[in-house]
Amino acid sequence: MTDHPMPEPLLSITDLRVAFATRGGLVRAVDGVSLEVRAGECLGIVGESGSGKSVTFASVMGLIRPPGRIEGGSIRFGGRDLVGLDPAAYRRLRGREIAMTLQDASTSLNPALTVGTQITEVLLAHAEDLPAGHGPRRRAARQRAIDMMRLVGIPAAEGRLDDYPHQFSGGMRQRMMIAIALSCRPRLLIADEPTTALDVTIQAQVLELIAGIRATLGMSVVLITHDLGVVAEYCDRVAVLYAGQIVESGPTAQVIAAPRHPYTAGLLRSVPVLSDLDRPIQPIPGQVPDLVDLPEGCRFLPRCALAHAACHAAVPMRGLGAGRAARCVLAEAAP
Repeated sequence: MTDHPMPEPLLSITDLRVAFATRGGLVRAVDGVSLEVRAGECLGIVGESGSGKSVTFASVMGLIRPPGRIEGGSIRFGGRDLVGLDPAAYRRLRGREIAMTLQDASTSLNPALTVGTQITEVLLAHAEDLPAGHGPRRRAARQRAIDMMRLVGIPAAEGRLDDYPHQFSGGMRQRMMIAIALSCRPRLLIADEPTTALDVTIQAQVLELIAGIRATLGMSVVLITHDLGVVAEYCDRVAVLYAGQIVESGPTAQVIAAPRHPYTAGLLRSVPVLSDLDRPIQPIPGQVPDLVDLPEGCRFLPRCALAHAACHAAVPMRGLGAGRAARCVLAEAAP
């Protein structure tokens, strides 16, 4: 038998470090993050606000601007290093191969333009299979926009193409964001808190929509969220971020069944259990540390009930086998 090498991940981030200069000092928002996204999989990115989730993937999209800067590391997509890529090459990449939906559709959509204008301008800029010629190209882009609106479940799509964002509900605006992101059939969709400010029924519809389109198009998805329940339902693997670092990663089912980092365990204890509504929710005590003045050693140390002397030294990620890793001195001893 011949051993076949594993295919290169679609997205590979290695030792990424991103900092922002502020009056109070240098904020290291992302500090040594390494992760991979494989073709066709859904990776969940979990953590509290300020953990570095959105900044990590804003870096992938080439959206870090002064006073922020990428201080080190590599971001490889489809075998190409994106760090230092020139702006014109990045413009060709965004929308066409990598797309991102931002947290709040109501502020991400331009209120002065119709939704049809906003989706067709993406198609006209990036779609390579539209016909030549100004008129035919625009007509084809408009029809593709209608098709994408139907794909994401917007009723009477043809009649709503010339509506403005304020004429849509919150759930429908979120669907429009997804339609715009998917209009050029990218290889990777980054969904940053796609259910923010939506009620639970609409949240479920949006997540099911992303899962269905992922299956239809065969694309990879990065789902950024603070909700481990969402990750458990939709993601193949999960990476848990805390204070700019990954503290645990692995197959979702294994991480949720037996977390190897106290922070992951704390996030799970803070999720309500519908089958036991009398069980009290146990919030994680304390606050995320100031990224200008980080604690020595383990960054979770001030909030951890299991802390001991070894936690005061720097704690590297420890490989645990079966694709799992955790940044904790007790990781090997955990069940």
